[in-house]
Amino acid sequence: MSETPVDSSKRTWIITSACAGAVGGVAAAVPFVSTFQPSEKAKAAGAAVEVDISALQPGEMKTVEWRGKPVWVLRRTKQQLEELSTLNSELADPNSERVGFPTPEYAKNEWRSIKPEFSVLVGICTHLGCSPTSKFTPGPQPSLPDDWKGGFFCPCHGSTFDLAGRVFKNKPAPDNLEVPPHMYLSDTKLLIGEDKKA
Repeated sequence: MSETPVDSSKRTWIITSACAGAVGGVAAAVPFVSTFQPSEKAKAAGAAVEVDISALQPGEMKTVEWRGKPVWVLRRTKQQLEELSTLNSELADPNSERVGFPTPEYAKNEWRSIKPEFSVLVGICTHLGCSPTSKFTPGPQPSLPDDWKGGFFCPCHGSTFDLAGRVFKNKPAPDNLEVPPHMYLSDTKLLIGEDKKA
């Protein structure tokens, strides 16, 4: 049997067709594979956010976004932690028992957190949704009591919160600041929006 030589133009046509088919296959696969990643809409709707807290020094706060809301991660100093227990008589809900913004079980303590040093709070006032400002410096200041120990002040209607996000008595805000679901992936990584313990 003798072999029939392949026409070079036929060979070029076969190679070109195979390449075009491969490119078409990849083009069809890319949109399909990309659907496995959470979209920006899904992230805004509640996808968990990973936060690196390794560089956060005592007394510093970092703000991240989760579900379109600001979430504060505050690393409290030893003095700030010690002062939290002295405020209970001045607070509307010191033990986080109200159900307006339920506090996760692991944050039902005087620090309202998993680790006393780190506070994780949604930075939105429970009154009408304004964003309070940080007022960490203790002492007399405009719109704050003379014995201010440090915390958060809502400029819209004057609600004040301690460094655990607990609201003071006789303020417009009806509840403590929300503690979002969160967990520690390691000593330096925090995951906000997901909680395997709950």
